[in-house]
Amino acid sequence: MVPVRTCIGCRRRADQGYVVRVALEGDEVRLDAARRMPGRGAWLHPQRECFEAAVKRKAFNRAFRRPVRTTSLSFEELAVHCSPDESGLERDEHPMSADG
Repeated sequence: MVPVRTCIGCRRRADQGYVVRVALEGDEVRLDAARRMPGRGAWLHPQRECFEAAVKRKAFNRAFRRPVRTTSLSFEELAVHCSPDESGLERDEHPMSADG
């Protein structure tokens, strides 16, 4: 059975292979491409809508249960680790897509 994770941007559940993990390094949110950084992690679909929603809603602070900085994390950094067709959702299924 494949682990299921919840995207902190759109709050949809997806197989772990379709979301990217971020973790803390000090108080800065960093991409954890290898999924090996210690401590609590948060998961995001590699889609701009999810990233922007997570930043806007301060979902990173809630996920890590404390104030964190996201200044060094960018959508482009997340996107290189998972192409949009691997997001686990079709474009018209995604709740934040303009088309759906």
